[in-house]
Amino acid sequence: MQRANPLQPAAEGSRFVRACLRQPVDRTPVWFLRQAGRYMPEYMAVRKHHSLLDICRTPEVASEVTITAAERLGVDAAIIFADLLLPFTPMGLDFEFLAGEGPVVNVPIRSAEQVVALRTDRIDELSYVARSIEKVVAHFSRPRPDGDQLGIIGFCGAPFTLASYMIEGGSSRNYIETKKLMYGDTKAWPLLMEKLVTVLVGYAAQQVEAGADVIQVFDSWAGALSVSDYRQYCLAPTTELVQRIQALGVPVIYFGVDTASLLPTMRETGADVLGLDWRIPLDVGWKSIGHTRAVQGNLDPITLFAPEAVLKARVLEVLHTAEKRPGHIFNLGHGIVPGTPVENVIQVVQWVKEYGKI
Repeated sequence: MQRANPLQPAAEGSRFVRACLRQPVDRTPVWFLRQAGRYMPEYMAVRKHHSLLDICRTPEVASEVTITAAERLGVDAAIIFADLLLPFTPMGLDFEFLAGEGPVVNVPIRSAEQVVALRTDRIDELSYVARSIEKVVAHFSRPRPDGDQLGIIGFCGAPFTLASYMIEGGSSRNYIETKKLMYGDTKAWPLLMEKLVTVLVGYAAQQVEAGADVIQVFDSWAGALSVSDYRQYCLAPTTELVQRIQALGVPVIYFGVDTASLLPTMRETGADVLGLDWRIPLDVGWKSIGHTRAVQGNLDPITLFAPEAVLKARVLEVLHTAEKRPGHIFNLGHGIVPGTPVENVIQVVQWVKEYGKI
């Protein structure tokens, strides 16, 4: 599946996509990780009637949540409301969300036999995400008052991060079981990477066909790896995923948390944009990967709780360190957390629009 006339129409019409490609823009584009989430009253109203997975799997509701957040905040891109773990179900791995615990895989992957049993032939079962994107694209089909077209972001998890959820059975602090399989089974780990890449490429293709302008690849837990381990066990499958998505005709944003030491190696994936968290100054992170790549970030999400003067100073600091260089997308260094004041998020958008002019 490949989008007709890939890249060029979006590059002409969207400030966000142009920034992903390091093309000239009139100002720095802005959007937020988890911009549709538990900090927003409109989302919490929806959650009174739907579980998280119900929202993800119901295009009418997922698209409504996506659209509401983008319009309320006034951002330059909308990321489809979905969850990283959705591909597990068609692969034959059941999971659920437990209150206070997050995602839980009922039977974690711990053996080569379990890896062999994972399915890769049921990707069509994920088509509900593509239908959600189609609804969002239709809603935002007309340019906004400033003449810009809202960017539409699809996403998927990266092989290591999804593998870690599969193997640990949920979130982890030390990734003991994941690394045991990674280090110790020279057949199961490569096969798991291969199967995940197959499913994720097909999943991304559905999203691009539905109208996604960009795909973001989340490697949320890659920061748990040393540079040597990332290079030996994860770089090749991640590079394959990134480049096969790019072949669909869209830019790729590659994002991880606590990955300052990995950035030069992550650059080798060929991703168009690398996400930076707040632990590294934006200019230092950008220099480490070279200015031939775009960057996204990197305000500490907890700064959104700060007094106005502090928050404004940190926003201006990020914009200043970007030096109006082509290819900066303003974002947080991770997702918006519950309890964040919505008015502060809206204020950040307004400041970026005012002070991010190029």
